[in-house]
Parts: sequence; C-alpha cells; structure tokens
Amino acid sequence: MRNYIDGLTFKDMIIHAAADLESQKQAINELNVFPVPDGDTGTNMCLTLNAAAAELGKADQSSLGKAAEAAASALLRGARGNSGVILSLLFRGFARSLRGKDKAGAAELAEAMAEGVSAAYKAVMKPAEGTILTVSRLASEKAKSLASEKSNVEELLQASIAAAKEALANTVNLNPVLKKAGVIDAGGKGYVVILEAFLSALRGEKAAVPVILEGSNKKADFAEFSTGDITFGYCTEFIVKRENKKNPRLLNAFLSGLGDSLVVVDDEEIIKVHVHTNSPGVVLTEALTYGSLITVKIENMREQHTETVNAMQEETGVAAPEKKYGMVVVCAGTGMEAVFRDLGADRTVSGGQTMNPSTEDILKQVNRTPAEVVFVFPNNKNIIMAAEQCAGLTEKKVVVIPTLTMPQGIAAMLEFEASLDEASLIAKMEAACSRVKTVQVTYAARDSEYDGHTIKEGDYLALLEGKLIAIDRDSGAILNAVSEALSSVPHEFVTVFYGSDVSEARAEDGVSALRQKLPDAEITLISGGQPVYYYIISAE
Repeated sequence: MRNYIDGLTFKDMIIHAAADLESQKQAINELNVFPVPDGDTGTNMCLTLNAAAAELGKADQSSLGKAAEAAASALLRGARGNSGVILSLLFRGFARSLRGKDKAGAAELAEAMAEGVSAAYKAVMKPAEGTILTVSRLASEKAKSLASEKSNVEELLQASIAAAKEALANTVNLNPVLKKAGVIDAGGKGYVVILEAFLSALRGEKAAVPVILEGSNKKADFAEFSTGDITFGYCTEFIVKRENKKNPRLLNAFLSGLGDSLVVVDDEEIIKVHVHTNSPGVVLTEALTYGSLITVKIENMREQHTETVNAMQEETGVAAPEKKYGMVVVCAGTGMEAVFRDLGADRTVSGGQTMNPSTEDILKQVNRTPAEVVFVFPNNKNIIMAAEQCAGLTEKKVVVIPTLTMPQGIAAMLEFEASLDEASLIAKMEAACSRVKTVQVTYAARDSEYDGHTIKEGDYLALLEGKLIAIDRDSGAILNAVSEALSSVPHEFVTVFYGSDVSEARAEDGVSALRQKLPDAEITLISGGQPVYYYIISAE
C-alpha cells in the first residue's frame, strides 16, 4: 500500500486516466442528454486530459508539485467544452495546493482535492448541482473526513471513489434534465472514471489501452536549423517498372553521386527510390531508362522548412497591436465564416456544437490578432467558459461577448463601432444579442426522452432559443412549425442560413413556408455551410 505519491507516480496516474477515458468516452458521450442529443462530454474530457498526458509524457518529473503544475497548465490550454474547462479547474486548484511539494501523503492529497473543488466552484458563474461539481465535491469531502484516519493514499482514494459513485448515482435526482432523461451525469461519470484510473495506477494495474509513449510527443524546434544548411533541396520519390531488365544496382550507383538519403528497393516488377537531390529532373531521366514511371513525388524541402518555421513562429508569437479593437469568432461552415469575415472578424476558430475548440485553440487566434483589446464571440454556450480562460494567458485584453448562437454573434458584430469606448461597445453588442431570436433545425443522433417528448433517432428537431418546439420525420412539417413559432416573436428581419447537407434548391423551397407565414418580414437566404444544423434562422 502506498503512503505517498510523487511526480513520477502522478504522471502514471494521469496517463492511466487518459487511457481509461479514451476507452469509455463513447459511453460517457451517450449520457450527455439535451433536447439535441449530440453527446460530446466524453470526447471533450478525453481530449482535455490527453493534453496533460502528452505534456507529462515529455519528461520524467520527480517533483509532484512541478508535475501537477505542468498538468494543470496543459489542461487549461487544452480544455474543451464546459466539462473540459471544469476538469482543468479541478486540477488547477489541485496543483496550487501541492506547489513546492516533492510528494504528498493521504492528508495532503485530500487537501489538494478540496482545493481543486474550491477552484472549480469559484470559477463557475452558476454552479449546478447534479453535475461533475457535485461528484467531485462529495468525493473530496469524504477524503478530508478520513484524512486523519487513513495513513496511505490508496485507502483514501478508494473511500473517495465510493463517495463519488454514490454521488453520481444521485445526480439523476438532482438535475431536472437528467431526471427527465433518466440518466446520470456524463461529466460526473467521467470524473469517476478518472478517480478509478488513479487508484488502478497506484496498484500497478495495466491501463485499458496504451495512449502515450514516453517521449513520443516531443517536438523539434525547426527554427534552430537554417534553411541554407539543407544541402539537397528536393525530396524525390518514385516507383519505376522493371521493363528494360537493367540492374537496380546501377541506378543506386548513379544516384549516389547526385544526393543523399538514398534508398533503392526492388523486386521482380518494380524499383522504389527515395533520394534527396538538387537535380530531380536528372534523376527521373535516368529512371526512365529502367522503365515507365508508376508514381512520382517531388517536394521542395527548403520551402517546407521555411513554411514550418513561419507557422511555428506565428503559432507561438503575439501580434503587435495595430489598432485598439480586434475580433475573434468561433463558427462552423464556410458561408458562416465568410459572413463573419465580411463583418470585420480578424480571426475565426472552427467550432460549434459537437466540435468545441479548446482554450488553446482560441488563445492562438487571440494572440494573432493585431489589437490591444480582443473581443471573442463564442457563439455557443458550451464554448463560453473555454473562451473566458484566455484572459490572463495573454498580454492582450480579452473580452468575451457571451453569444449563444452564430446569429447573436452576427447581430453583436453589426453594432461594432471602433470609435466607441470599451464599456459602451460592450453594452451595445450585448443589447443586440438580446434582440435576436434563433431557431435551429437539426436531427436526433439517438433515441431519448425530453420534457415529455419521445425523440427517435433521425427525427428532425426544431429549437427556438434552445427550447424544443417541434419534432417530425418530415422536414417540410418542421419548417411549417418554425413559421408558426416565429409569427409570435418580433420578426422584421429574418435570415435563413442553410447547412452543408441542404442544397440551394431545397433551401429555396423550404423558406417558401416562411414567406407565406411571415409576409411582412424581409427574409434573406444565405448558404452557411454549417454542419449539424440543416437551418439556422435568426429573427429580429
């Protein structure tokens, strides 16, 4: 039985947990129930924890405090979705409690767990019970109550797991949405998986699947190498048929004087060649004396090196301010991206429902924006927390406008005036968001029950401001229901963005119902190209 954990043990625990989450992420996804049963909590938690596993896989750190700090930093930058951000917060407090410690016993572990829970509750604006917060809190409370009795960390962790499981089972009674769906909380389930993996690692048991090989995530610093140091600039590969019965050894001898990194492999039918050279034309001309070419690939390695260095510098650098305000937008779909670009977005981040970008993804675009103050429009409630974490991670001032949908983001950006002071600008943009009503038409990815409605896989679903207003197997009937719903809300201007799975002709047919039901509205049809949603409709 272990009396303490150190940095190397903690590394094993994290890697073990990442592996177990990977093996159970789909089961966790399937617990993620909303009116749109899209399920991504398992994926988000898995990707988030993998960021820590990758970071700890780079080196062996014997100090627990330093290993926990490295993990917390990686988790924060890699956090995806609300569940991922909350998970990163739990580990941030955990690391803060262990700062400066080489190892920790049962009492220190219990205190670190409590500090993690405190950090998470403080950071979440409106903590909801019956979630990962509840499960982690009750597990921590159990650990603290037993810290003076338990002399080893395994017994302490085992007791906290029992409390976590009991709390998880009760989440269905604490959260109204879970109760209606009859499922336990997905994030809480993920947290229990992590705790169980920690205990399994302490006991020396094998992880569910291999995830991180030591050192496999290290990255070379390409800027340390000069482009001019590349002696032979073209990576040349080809396969030639053995039609003229010439000995491949002769080709080997010929090419050895034209470059390096030479590999010549042959069988009875072909010769496969790889060589770095400055004369790819000469190489191929000689190759043709052996037979006809089947495949050819030539790459300019000097250009590749330059592009790689530039990309790395752009990725890690912070753009110098050229103006006061800049804007970063999270969106999905080429058409939607074009709209935001036309409205003045400096940078866009690909993401949305089922595809939540990490804090690091958003931070990169914030840093690339040449402005003092960068407004971020998350356009999805599950991305707001990840966006908010950018503040403090950059020298730029980050202001998150809490847009819940892409139409809200468009409305907010239409109010942008560079001459306004920051407070006035924020007020105008947030007010614009409140005037927009958004309808989203999508489909059910699985069978479920919600708010007294039975939803079958493949059903079309229409949501107005996140509230389910119609379910039907027929897309035309769904749009009729949308028309009826919009007739009861302000609708002077209506914009219909059709998705990647809808043709322009079909979209034109679809909006005819809107035009008939809303004759006084100015209706615009735009190709949004967004995934998941067949239509995103804004009314204001």
